[in-house]
Amino acid sequence: MLIDAIGLLLMALVVVVGYKLSPLLMPKADLNAAPDPACNLHRNACSAELPGGGRVELSLAPRPIPMVKPLAVEVTVSGRQAARVEVDFAVVSMNMGLNRPLLEAVGGGRFKGAATLPVCVTGVMDWQATVLVETERERIAVPFRFGSRPQ
Repeated sequence: MLIDAIGLLLMALVVVVGYKLSPLLMPKADLNAAPDPACNLHRNACSAELPGGGRVELSLAPRPIPMVKPLAVEVTVSGRQAARVEVDFAVVSMNMGLNRPLLEAVGGGRFKGAATLPVCVTGVMDWQATVLVETERERIAVPFRFGSRPQ
């Protein structure tokens, strides 16, 4: 009976810790913007106009976007003063783990970093690269979609 009680307490602890850490894993955005759905990250940079003014542009290199190879990530934010920029790479149909590099500010609203996208045995996956921009007053999320094979 004591072992059952300890097991229940441990499960409750895991639930509470998970609940408290969930904003870190799945942050809520104050503002969402949608990029042009016709834009293809395998060919060029893509951007989204922000409500109330401003723009976020995402560029991934090399092109076409490789899997399991180093990937240069660059985000340009204009019209807003960005304090922090991350890009959350997630597979749309399955959980591939947390892959959210923090980009380094290089000046002029530009942020750079690196990432590596894992490959799945199925070979074809739909990805979402959500650019997360933190300003002094808000958190902005812009989801860019691309496939693991050039379209």
